Amino acid sequence: MDFSQNKTVDGELFASLVVSGVAELKQHVQAVNDLNVFPIPDGDTGDNMYHTIYGGLSGLNKIADNDIGKKANALSDGMLLNARGNSGVILSQLFSGIAKGLENRAEVSIADFAKAFDKGVKTAYLAVVKPVEGTILTVARESVNYAYSNLTDNKTLTAFFDDMLTEMKRSLEHTPELLPVLKEAGVIDSGGAGFYYIIDGMRCAAKGNGLDIADENPTAVKQDLDFSLFTENSVMEYGYCTEFLLRLQTAKTDLDAFDVQTLIDYLNGIGDSIVAFKTDSIVKVHVHTLTPYKALEFAQKFGEFLTVKIENMTLQHSETLKAAAKEEVAFAKVEKPRKKFGVIAVCSGEGLAQMFKEIGADEIINGGQTNNPSSEDFIKGFEKINAEHIFVMPNNGNVILTAKQAAQIYKGADIRVIETKNIGDCYAALSMADFTVETADEAEKILIENMEGVATGMVSAAIRDAHLNGVDIKTGEYIGFTDKTVYVSAPDKIQAFKTLAEKMGIKEKPFLITVFGKNVTEEEKNKVRAFSGEFKNIEYYDLDGGQEVYDFILIFQ
Repeated sequence: MDFSQNKTVDGELFASLVVSGVAELKQHVQAVNDLNVFPIPDGDTGDNMYHTIYGGLSGLNKIADNDIGKKANALSDGMLLNARGNSGVILSQLFSGIAKGLENRAEVSIADFAKAFDKGVKTAYLAVVKPVEGTILTVARESVNYAYSNLTDNKTLTAFFDDMLTEMKRSLEHTPELLPVLKEAGVIDSGGAGFYYIIDGMRCAAKGNGLDIADENPTAVKQDLDFSLFTENSVMEYGYCTEFLLRLQTAKTDLDAFDVQTLIDYLNGIGDSIVAFKTDSIVKVHVHTLTPYKALEFAQKFGEFLTVKIENMTLQHSETLKAAAKEEVAFAKVEKPRKKFGVIAVCSGEGLAQMFKEIGADEIINGGQTNNPSSEDFIKGFEKINAEHIFVMPNNGNVILTAKQAAQIYKGADIRVIETKNIGDCYAALSMADFTVETADEAEKILIENMEGVATGMVSAAIRDAHLNGVDIKTGEYIGFTDKTVYVSAPDKIQAFKTLAEKMGIKEKPFLITVFGKNVTEEEKNKVRAFSGEFKNIEYYDLDGGQEVYDFILIFQ
C-alpha cells in the first residue's frame, strides 16, 4: 500500500515502517561494519545496531491493537533488553524517546510523529555521560532538527523522511570534520550510517515498497517434548521456570510509586533465579519456583499479564537443548548464599575466561570485539552471581554503555560498572583487588586505583589500507597499537609484536604478560618468548587466551 501522501501514522503503519527499516539495515550490516576506524576485523557497529532493533520486533509484532503508542513501547522494551555496543545502546535510547513521545496515542499527525523523533534525540543525548559530536548522536540530531524545522500543515510522511535523509547525508559527510579520527581513517561515522539505512528503509515503506524480513527466531515451530522424562512416578524436584510480562494497572497500583523490589522480596520467599525489572508500566519477571501459581497470584495484585510462560524444568527439549537444560537444572538445585561482593568480566577465549576466574571473577560473559553482549546478557549474569554488590568489568569501550544500561534496569543488587576498556585494565584491577573491605565504595576505589599504570597493547591483522597516527597501513599487514594509537604496521606479526613492545617500553617495564590468540602457532609463541627473554629487567608470563581478533595482547605493569 502506498502511504506516500499519509498525514497521519497509526500502529499498523508504524510497524511497517520499522520492519522495513530493520530489513534495510540488515542488507547493509557489513557496509556499516566496514566503516570501523581501525582497519582490523573488529568492526561490529552494523551487527550491534541490527541485533538491537531486531530484538524489538518480537514484542512489536505481538501487539494486536492498531495503536502506535502500544507498538512503539513494545518495540522500545525489546530494544532496551537486546541493546549491545555503544551504537546499539544509543539506538535503543533513540527509540525509547520516540516511544515516550507516542505514548497514549493510537494515531498521530506528521507533526506529532516528528516531535516524537525529537524526543528520541533528547533521550539519547541524556543517556550518554559525555556526548561526542560526529557520531550517530549528531546525525540523528541534525536530521531530525532539519526535518522538524521544515514541517508544514501539508507535509506528508514521505516528505518528512525525505527531509531527514537529505540532512543525514550532509551530516554524515561532515562527521569526519567533527571527529579527526574519522578523517584520518577516511571514513564516515558507522553508527550514523546505520541509522541512515533504518530511516531509508522506513521511507521505502512510506512509499509503499517497504522491505520485509524473515523471522530468524520463529516461535511457531516447537521442539517435541520428551514426556518420558517426567512420568506418573516422577517427583517434582526442580520446579517450574516461570516467566511473565505484567502490565501495571492504574486501577490496582500507583504506577509511579510501584517498587519492583516488593515483587522481588515476595519471589525470594517462593523461589530462586529471580530476574525482575520495570520499564515504564511493564514488569518483566523470571523465577524458578515449585509454586508458579503463587507468583502469578501475587503479581496480579498490581496488574494484568501480557504474556505468561511456565515450563517444567525436568522436561527436556530435543537433543540439541539437553545440555543447556542440564546446566539450568544444576543451577536450580544449588541454593547459593547471597554474597556481599561479586564480579562479572567480559571476555572471549577459554584461556582468558579461566584467567579471570582464577583472579576473582564469579561470572564470565562471553563477548568482546565482534561479539558485544546485550543488556539482557548482563542481567542474567547479575542474577547468577546473587550478590549484594556486583562489579562489572566490560573490558571494551564498546561494551561500557550496555553494561551501564543493564545496571539501570536491574534492581536486585547494587551494580557498579568499572570502566575497564581492555583485558589489561581488568587483569590489573582484579589481580590486586581487596574484597575483605567493609564497604562497596572502598572495594570500588581499590579496583579503580589498581588500573593506574597498566598499559595494554594489541596486535591484529589489517583488513584494509589506512593511514593512522602517521603510520601507513597495508591490507594484510599486522598493526600494533594501544587503545586507539597505532605504533607499527609490519608484514610479519612477530615483527609487529617486537616493535610494539619496544614502543611501549619493554626495556624499562618490570612485568609483561602476553596473551596468545587462537591462531598463533607454537613456533610464533617460542619466538615471542625468546625475544622477551632478552630483557633481564622484566618478569615475563604468557598464556593461551584463545581470543579471535588479536594475535597478541600485551599487558605491561
